[in-house]
Amino acid sequence: MGLSEEQEILVKESWEVLKLDIPHHSLRFFTLILEIAPAAKNMFSFLRDSDEVPQNNPKLKAHAVKVFKMTCESAIQLREKGEVVIPDSSLKHLGSVHLMNGVIPPHFEVVKEALLRTIKEAIGDKWNDEIGSAWGEAYDQLAAAIKNEMKQ
Repeated sequence: MGLSEEQEILVKESWEVLKLDIPHHSLRFFTLILEIAPAAKNMFSFLRDSDEVPQNNPKLKAHAVKVFKMTCESAIQLREKGEVVIPDSSLKHLGSVHLMNGVIPPHFEVVKEALLRTIKEAIGDKWNDEIGSAWGEAYDQLAAAIKNEMKQ
């Protein structure tokens, strides 16, 4: 299943807003993950030894950027190719890291909820159900590709 042209545009436009303040949005993203599922903290090597989400953690910021960017790129690939296309080596790495950290399917839902809430807050009044659906579809396709690799 691919995204419509309109959905791709919505994801790209909202990604442009997110890029304006990645440090803030990445911190908010991880704060939401930990609010939704506090035990998830131990799944992230860069959060394990901290009592709180660190304000200036470069690894946290870099990881959030990867998640946002990969989800956005997934949306574009869905539109162009009808599927998520990630280089095999990257997808294998994602699958092995997620497997090694004990990620299970419900964890992907936590990340999705945090992602959508972060985007909603970031774009404010521009948020609507169509934007949520577009990002949700892009994320779901990316998560499915990672889950599939975890089974390999």
